[in-house]
Amino acid sequence: MSTVEKTLILAKPDAVQRGLVGEIIKRFEKVGMKIAGIKMIHANEEQLGQHYKDDKDWKISVGNKTLKVAKEKGKTMNETAEQIGDRIRKWNMETLKFCPVIAMVFEGHHAVEYGRKIVGSTEPRQAAPGTIRGDYSIESYALADAKKRTTLNLVHASESKEEAEREIKIWFNNEEIYDYEKEMWKIIHR
Repeated sequence: MSTVEKTLILAKPDAVQRGLVGEIIKRFEKVGMKIAGIKMIHANEEQLGQHYKDDKDWKISVGNKTLKVAKEKGKTMNETAEQIGDRIRKWNMETLKFCPVIAMVFEGHHAVEYGRKIVGSTEPRQAAPGTIRGDYSIESYALADAKKRTTLNLVHASESKEEAEREIKIWFNNEEIYDYEKEMWKIIHR
């Protein structure tokens, strides 16, 4: 069974505006991944609607996580889990429309798992030092909620192999994904 896989990484508008795209690419290349596709794109409604699927189960899951955190903090929310998830989905879509994003496909051994480790926790406040979010953001869920927007966390990384396969098709066509030998792999994976 091959451990080589592809993952989608999006440098979000906040990363583009802050000039962090090179640092993001550098983090992935330093661990031995190779770029299989890369482009700048101003996302349209159709792409965003496919990327952030209008999925009831996803909305309820995200909403329940939000309700749990609110309860732990002694706060009461007057929305259902699905309503919260729907709001977060809309905020996510709006944030990616602000300016162009850099869409990237990285390939490597355990690319999805390592991609998630490299970017860090979804909430930058909780992200460990040494991760992209931990090193370059002080954003929190509380700040995002107060500003009535999604969490500005610099980068998107696919959460599973299946999600990566689905998301790559949204942002890239087959001709934009390159398969080539990376000589370095012969050294680091011998």
